[in-house]
Amino acid sequence: MRRGTTLPELVLVLTVMGILGTIAIPRTVRWRDRASVRSAALETVATLALARRWSLSRSSRTAITFDTAAASLTVRSYSDTIARRNLASSHGVTLAASRDSMAYTPNGLGYGASNLTLVVRRGSAAESIFVSRLGRVRR
Repeated sequence: MRRGTTLPELVLVLTVMGILGTIAIPRTVRWRDRASVRSAALETVATLALARRWSLSRSSRTAITFDTAAASLTVRSYSDTIARRNLASSHGVTLAASRDSMAYTPNGLGYGASNLTLVVRRGSAAESIFVSRLGRVRR
């Protein structure tokens, strides 16, 4: 007597695995998108905090430029580049901004005429970051 798997048993197992795969894959993709957006938003908030701390500690104006095409942030103080963050390559996200730059005054307040809104997006996941005229950051 031979023991082994029959063809109907094999087909049944593959069918069950296929059904479970079609359920699990979209959830995994959504989870990965949310995780990437969350980490990119945290990195953006940290970069804004870095620029504010730099302007306070050096008593100088510090500017952050947002390149939405490349999804990158650049922190500059006069002609010096302090930090550069490329969110597209590190997190695979896109960036939308209501303004192309923001500046902090030597006393740490936001400099400019209006508030700033940044939207970090990947797939169906998105997160908004708001910066007030005073330089306060809110997610």
